[in-house]
This record gives sequence, C-alpha cells and structure tokens, in this order.
Amino acid sequence: MTRNFTAGALAAMLAGAAVAAAPDAPRFAPTDCPASVADIADCHAARDGNGAWLLVAMPREWNRRLLVHAHGGPRLGAPKDGDSAEDLDRYSVMVRDGYAWIGSTYRRGGYGVRSAAADVEESRRLFVERWGRPERTVLHGQSWGGNVAAKTAELHALDLDGRASYDAVLTTNGVLTGGTRAYGFRADLRAVYQYYCRNHPAPGEPQYPLWQGLPAGSKLDRGELRRRVDACTGVDTAPGKRTPAQAARLADILAVTGVAERQLVAHLAWGTFHFRDLVHRRLHDRNPFDNTGTVYRGSRDDEALNAGIERFAADPDAVATLAYDADLSGLIVLPTLAIHAAHDPVVSSQALAAYRATVEAAGRGHLLAQAKTDEHEHSRLRDATYRGALRALEAWLDTGLRPDAAALQATCAAAPGDPADCRFLPP
Repeated sequence: MTRNFTAGALAAMLAGAAVAAAPDAPRFAPTDCPASVADIADCHAARDGNGAWLLVAMPREWNRRLLVHAHGGPRLGAPKDGDSAEDLDRYSVMVRDGYAWIGSTYRRGGYGVRSAAADVEESRRLFVERWGRPERTVLHGQSWGGNVAAKTAELHALDLDGRASYDAVLTTNGVLTGGTRAYGFRADLRAVYQYYCRNHPAPGEPQYPLWQGLPAGSKLDRGELRRRVDACTGVDTAPGKRTPAQAARLADILAVTGVAERQLVAHLAWGTFHFRDLVHRRLHDRNPFDNTGTVYRGSRDDEALNAGIERFAADPDAVATLAYDADLSGLIVLPTLAIHAAHDPVVSSQALAAYRATVEAAGRGHLLAQAKTDEHEHSRLRDATYRGALRALEAWLDTGLRPDAAALQATCAAAPGDPADCRFLPP
C-alpha cells in the first residue's frame, strides 16, 4: 500500500486533544448554524489573518473526519461573515453523516485560484490548530471550487516533511479544464450575442472590446443586463409571446454557442462581470481569449455571422498568467474522485475527460477515479451522490481499490436513503 493510503492511519495516531492555539491565532466563536444542521451540530466562526471568514460545523457525534470545502463562483463582492452558510446548507448531508465541515470565504472576492487555494489550506490548518488533527481529511470543491480544490491538492497536499495534509480529494461538477480552457465559450457567447443584439454595449454607449467584459468603471448591473437580453431575445418572455425577430435571434444564439436557454443570462453575466474582474484586476488589462480562427456554425446564415462577428487575438502574457494561476498539472499524490452531472448546464461533463488526460499525461492516472451521474443541476447534486461518493472514497482509502461507476452505484445504494436517488454512470 502506498503512503497515500497510510496517511489516515498516521492521522488517527496523532488525533487527540486539540492543539493549543497560538497567541495570535483566530478565535472561533459560536455562531448560528443553518437550520439543516442546527439540530445535530454546533457552528463556529472566525476570521483568519488574511481576512477570509471561516465557518465550521462540528457534529455532536463527530466521526473524526473533516471535510474541507472550496466554494465555487468566484464571488465578486468583498467577503463577509456568514457567506459560507449557504455552502454549508447546500452540502449539509456531509455533516449529517458525521463529518466536521469547514469553509472559507477566501480573502478577497473575484478571480484567483492560487489565492483561494492558499485560503483553503489555511482553513484546514486553523481547524487542526483548534480541534486537533482528524483521523481523515477530505478536500472537496464544486464548480469553480473544483478548480480551487484541484489546485490546492497540487500545491498543498503535503507538508514540509512530506506528510499528507489531506487523505483524499472529491470534486463535483468541477471546472477541471483549467483557466485557459474553461471560459473561451463565454467569450464566444459575448461575440455571438453582440452580433445579433447590438445592445451590450448599446450603440450610444462607449464601445470596448468584448473580451474585457465591461469597461472598468461601468455602472451596468445584472438587472440591466437581463433587461437587455430579454429585449433582444425574449428569453424572459413566454415562447408564444416572443416576436418573430426575438425568437429568431434567440434560436441563432443558442444554436451557435450551445448554451442552454435557461442559462443564457447567467453565462452572459459571467462573461460580463467576471471577465471585467479577470481582465482588469488580475491580467492587467490584457486579453486571454482568442477567436481569430473560430468558425461559427449553426445559424441561419453562418457566412454572414463569420464575416461580421467581432474578432480578438489573445495576448500570450495574459494566457501565461492565467495558466500559472488556474491551469492544472495533473501531478496529484492523493486518491482523487471526480463526479460530474452528465447534463450539467453550466460546466460540461467533458471536463472529466480533459482532467483525465492531464492526470494520465503526468503519470498519475492510478490515483484518479471518475463517474458521471444522471443529474441535470450544476450547483447542487443529490444528497445520495455526495453520500455515495464519500463512502466510496473511504472504502478506497481502506482497501486501496479504486472505485468505478458500478462500485459507486453499489456503495450509494447500500447507504441510508432511497436507492433510486443513486444515479452513477460510467464517465
């Protein structure tokens, strides 16, 4: 058995009374738990030395396991106390199954995978400082948090003595393609949308390259963006009440980009407000997106679309900076289980194949297990999915046998709950 599978046993030997906190360590204070766990856990909040807010849920019947959570987004506002309560509520099944849970808001809003990864690791370290080393520690990330968790596992899996800080990694609906490949479809969407709608930016407004998302000082908000999208496409209007022109524009935009109708505004918002944060605040006003060679297909008139759409070329330094921050090397050292909803409307399940190729190219394929589930949501999977995944990870750590989709399905069906909620599929 490799060192990865003995880390839990070593942690169990070391687990015990909480380590005495350093004099300048954050003080965890009692706080209200979300209703979903209030009857079985006690919650504690603190702020770390970098300004990130931490939330801990400690089950009253703790199984001596810790779940370290990396949240998605990224959220663009300044972090606040209580921001992680929604995350805890969303993944409360983990706490109800006996896992302690800690989540960090990260030190700042906006993009930054390495920064967020450092904050995730700091949350784990501070938990250990306050409550002692758990018998096992699982790192979990969903959506953009999957990118953060995977980066955390590459940068912070081992301490300076080579001992594992985590025992396993779980990603769910994770952005595992890395930053340089994850968002180009939204840049394409901005260009396609503007070709048909001409209102983002509108003719009377300052014009700017679409890859910027917005000019740095723009006052446009999400409400106004939604109003413009509806005015052009009728996306918030019942299909039978859309004008023929609206229906035609909407059909072309969706056909060319592959974006689902119900996610159109959300993807445009990401390609607006997150792009502004990424470009102006993280990439020094440089462009990481390129559509110079893209051939757009699926519209009523592809020739006119390709002739008239805005084109932009990526700045190599911007691509390099984004790659350094958010791309993945595949050099994992911990058992890693990646689960993805087959019908995820936000992050394509093709991310599984991309990540497997990265990990296998690094020679670490034996440490990666993957499966899809027959689900249609992005931000939250079924409780049975999380429960089954965690139990399969525990079995992998106990036996050294990497689970496949059939093993995940069987483990899930044997857990408490309705077996019909278990919907694991091969990747």
